[in-house]
Amino acid sequence: MLFRTANLSQLDEFDEIIDARTPAEFADDHIPGAINCPVLSDEERVTVGTLYQQVSPFEARKVGAAMVAKNVAHHLETSFSAHPKAWRPLIYCWRGGQRSGAMSIILAQVGWAAHKLEGGYKSYRRDVLDKLEALPATFNYRVICGATGSGKSRLLAALAANGAQVLDLEGLAQHRGSILGGLPQQAQPSQKWFDTTLLQALQKFDATKTVYVEAESNKIGRVILPAALIATMHRAPCVLLDTSPEARVALLLADYRHYIEQPETLVAQLQVLLPFHGHQQLEHWSEQIRAGEFAALVRELLELHYDPSYLRSLGKHYTQLEQAQRVALADLSEDALLKVARGL
Repeated sequence: MLFRTANLSQLDEFDEIIDARTPAEFADDHIPGAINCPVLSDEERVTVGTLYQQVSPFEARKVGAAMVAKNVAHHLETSFSAHPKAWRPLIYCWRGGQRSGAMSIILAQVGWAAHKLEGGYKSYRRDVLDKLEALPATFNYRVICGATGSGKSRLLAALAANGAQVLDLEGLAQHRGSILGGLPQQAQPSQKWFDTTLLQALQKFDATKTVYVEAESNKIGRVILPAALIATMHRAPCVLLDTSPEARVALLLADYRHYIEQPETLVAQLQVLLPFHGHQQLEHWSEQIRAGEFAALVRELLELHYDPSYLRSLGKHYTQLEQAQRVALADLSEDALLKVARGL
């Protein structure tokens, strides 16, 4: 065997990490910093897999080998063409099997010190999940609580600007956490990529210093938070924002302006509240939307849906809520929040 193997503890020893899986597999999740140089395209992998199941493993390997040779040749002529003899690449595929093995053999024959990752992406994914079961509990959190629109995310940004350690879960999830929390023109990451970026964020923290985080349920949009993180947050000290109704409405109108510009989208999105509020209430809210009465709509949604739901959930899960430090806010400007951040 011309190539050698390496494990996850040796990632920093290589000049480049090459993901030999398909573009779709790479997009779903990958080792941070890796580049995608697929030995099979998404369509080619389906073709080979179909041959394997419906004809024979031999026919699949014969056809697949030709595809792999063609694709590796393309990478040699493009992505790898300028690399010197001293270049040390680490290559992985799904299990550390044939795809990464084929590329490793060819690169080793050229003369590069090609290594294959033991266990492939599966070993990396297992390592991420194992660490997310243990690492979250090693930090001391301070949880920013407050009803919808109270400025929790903006206070986190002010804390970060003031030098505090901040875990921005909604930023990582690319979602604001409510039924209307999807960001315009922005899809959420896959669960696997969310886990990867969450682990990266946690690994940068100093365990001797407080980590500030916003109160969340166990899901943000469609991504699920690690149970160990949620459990530790639920036991943590809290800061409770008591923001004036006027400031909350103004913030929500600003943050959700894309719904004001697309009122029928908002009408459709609110239909998920039908089981809780009935047809008559939903029709009333739809009429407000179509009449442009957005401030009145926001006030009613807060009073009738968001506030009761949030307070029930908060009191049920956050065990130190009664001892929370309370912060009264009438102003959610950057200067006001920076002042609060310095106080915390």
